[in-house]
Amino acid sequence: MAKRIRVRAPELIGKGGWINTGDREPGLAELRGRIVIVDFWTFCCVNCLHVLDELRELEAKHQDTVVVIGVHSPKFVHEAEHQAVVDAVERYGVAHPVLDDPELATWKQYAVRAWPTLVVIDPEGYVVAQHAGEGHVHAIERLVTELEAEHEAKGTLRRGDGPYVAPEPEPTELRFPGKALVLPGGTFLVSDTNRHQLVELAADGESVVRRIGSGARGFGDGTAATAAFNEPQGLALLEDGSVVVADTVNHALRRLHLGSGEVTTLAGTGRQWWQGSPTAGPAREIDLSSPWDVALFGGKVWIAMAGVHQLWVYDPVEEAVAVAAGTTNEGLVDGPGAEAWFAQPSGLAATADRLWLADSETSALRWVDLDGAVHTAVGTGLFDFGHRDGAADEALFQHPLGVTALPDGSVAVSDTYNHALRRYDPATGEVTTLATDLREPSDAVLVGEDIVVVESARHRLTRLKLPEEAVKVPSVAHRTQRAATEVAPGELRLDVIFQAPAGQKLDTRYGPSTRLLVSSTPPELLLSGDGADSDLSRTLHLDAAVEEGVLHVSAMAASCDDDPANAYPACHVHQQDWGVPVRLTADGTDRLPLVLAGMDDAGRVDADGDDA
Repeated sequence: MAKRIRVRAPELIGKGGWINTGDREPGLAELRGRIVIVDFWTFCCVNCLHVLDELRELEAKHQDTVVVIGVHSPKFVHEAEHQAVVDAVERYGVAHPVLDDPELATWKQYAVRAWPTLVVIDPEGYVVAQHAGEGHVHAIERLVTELEAEHEAKGTLRRGDGPYVAPEPEPTELRFPGKALVLPGGTFLVSDTNRHQLVELAADGESVVRRIGSGARGFGDGTAATAAFNEPQGLALLEDGSVVVADTVNHALRRLHLGSGEVTTLAGTGRQWWQGSPTAGPAREIDLSSPWDVALFGGKVWIAMAGVHQLWVYDPVEEAVAVAAGTTNEGLVDGPGAEAWFAQPSGLAATADRLWLADSETSALRWVDLDGAVHTAVGTGLFDFGHRDGAADEALFQHPLGVTALPDGSVAVSDTYNHALRRYDPATGEVTTLATDLREPSDAVLVGEDIVVVESARHRLTRLKLPEEAVKVPSVAHRTQRAATEVAPGELRLDVIFQAPAGQKLDTRYGPSTRLLVSSTPPELLLSGDGADSDLSRTLHLDAAVEEGVLHVSAMAASCDDDPANAYPACHVHQQDWGVPVRLTADGTDRLPLVLAGMDDAGRVDADGDDA
């Protein structure tokens, strides 16, 4: 048997403890004999949510041999709160054990550098593969099948139930609602995200008038009783009186006919958009990616396409979709729509001349003008966040998910991870706090002189009077807590590791099958080596005068089935974005390896655990 590169798996440790195990603490020794897939994730990250969905089928198909363990590794301060992780596990339907690792102890032990990262551990307790980003589950399933056969033959495979224990369901009317809409008759339509339904509530915001959707996770048109959604979020009223719904995990836009309750599909195929897919065309033929919110602006439905960090538009007349702004690169860059960078846009609100958006991963409030240019009102980038009022260039949010236009021209921001409702006034350039002690507010709507907030993690709508005076709060500033990698100034070798899955090869039929894009914050950090190229290895030159910064690395590789007899082989795109904090020191490393898929040969061990 050919030797397989593998290293002994470190133990799984986390100060927050275990979730979905019935208060037990499973260790790797208990899992010996099973194939373990460790999913390093954080609940703010839409790419991590995509991987959760990708894993569902694999978990079901190999339930007697595979154990998936989620290791929650927080980016934002709020994500280090244990109850927030418990809520997220329920919110996103995570049906496997999760280790809460608020201090990133296991993250560091496994040398993880990106969300999401999947690590495969064989039945003898060795790491045999690592994958960063999305789109790897097909490769992992091939490896799982190989490991099942290999360890069945060796007698080291143990079948049976895993350590997962399902939590008891909670009897609330709403469960992690996402967005809300005031209907013409004064009732509320709410996306009941965790229950895969839309719920119409009476004007009191509490009494259920009707439910739309079967309540089972799925994708199907039909009546109010039979239609199926998959974690719906954004809602917008169209000019014909129907409602467009961002059906997030179905990667689709749906239409609700308010009178009949009938649900139809406006846009999307049910498949997730990948690099190289069409970006414009007939709406029902184009793939979308996690549409999170929708708003009517300039006669078109604008879509916060969180999954690819873009804004798209749906034209109700032409029944077509197209990209309106964003490059798919994750970050904060203003300018013409085609050049702008976003980071999980998750909330939209339109006025006559501006489309406001909550850009959640940059903790930013941004807007699009009538010419399609993108501007930033509040926010600086991916790594700075907090709760600070004052001048817009100094103010801080923490992962906002919603934005609401107010009658005086200002906007209210559902500052989700600060549990607050904030206000930005373009006339003064000031940010203030309107209300606190809200639990993960994700949207808000105006009703007369009141504002009704979707308290997602309290499973309710909360009505507030718009205050005349701001709430005073202590100023708090944070940066992402990941430790910086110490690198030497001067030449730094960047190696993105990609090994095509078994039975596949790089797809070179139409040119290079790989792409590497590098930039830095601040830009002065890189003397050379920035930009795009097809080689996954590159020499960077770092300026010794810049003491610290962030390297932004985006990698993509396409692989196809290696079967010469098949004229139309199945192909897959592997992609990941890294933001690597670095600190320049004289004794720092001169090589930065980032694993896209496979194992880094440096320091590897052979199949018997000895140094290779």
